Amino acid sequence: MLFNFEEKLSDSPFVERIWRAQTENTGPFLSIAASHWEMVVSKYHGNTTVTVRGPETKATPFEVTFTGGEYLGIIFKHGTVLPYLPANAIVDGDVDLPDASSKSFWLNGLVWQFPTYKNADTFVVRLVREGVLVRDAIVQSALRGEPQDLSPRSVQRHFMQSTGLTQGTLRQIQRARQATILLQEGVSILDTVDRLGYADQAHLTRALKHFIGQTPTQIIRKTETVQTSLLFKTEVIR
Repeated sequence: MLFNFEEKLSDSPFVERIWRAQTENTGPFLSIAASHWEMVVSKYHGNTTVTVRGPETKATPFEVTFTGGEYLGIIFKHGTVLPYLPANAIVDGDVDLPDASSKSFWLNGLVWQFPTYKNADTFVVRLVREGVLVRDAIVQSALRGEPQDLSPRSVQRHFMQSTGLTQGTLRQIQRARQATILLQEGVSILDTVDRLGYADQAHLTRALKHFIGQTPTQIIRKTETVQTSLLFKTEVIR
């Protein structure tokens, strides 16, 4: 195992998950597609960096080349927006925030102490209180399937601005991740196709190869020894 992951739910309505990890070995790693943006605090050899990572629209393999790194991640809910650096500006990319000192960094013209796994929720509360984080109610309402007063084009514009993704792409990524969890839990390929509304097995296979980097058979048989990024259950998005 390359990374030793630990994750937990958050009390914040702005946060999807909080995770932390340590690098224990080197080798190949697979970063799977993700529809959320996140803030990651990385520590290595006494240096700390805060990175804002955008959504990932495809699976990306890379090599882990060092051990001893420590990481904290705050994954934000769909519709949570960082106006200073909106998700549509960093899709399939990331930005390191400038250091203020050995214990703090700059964000939106303010100095912030590096958050920890223990105080991450408190850190998010402060971001919200200072107006650094806001929510797009249109996106959250649309994802719940509620009728909208806006035109479909206007709703789509909200999605692009706050998540960096179209509604269609967001749902495709989430469905592929849900399919992976079902297959890992022992659900058959055909039942997974039926449960999640894929057209057929070939459709599922194409989606998983693109978003997860593995075929359904590889996921079931665990023929790939490459560790993947964090995968967790979320609400089904229709």
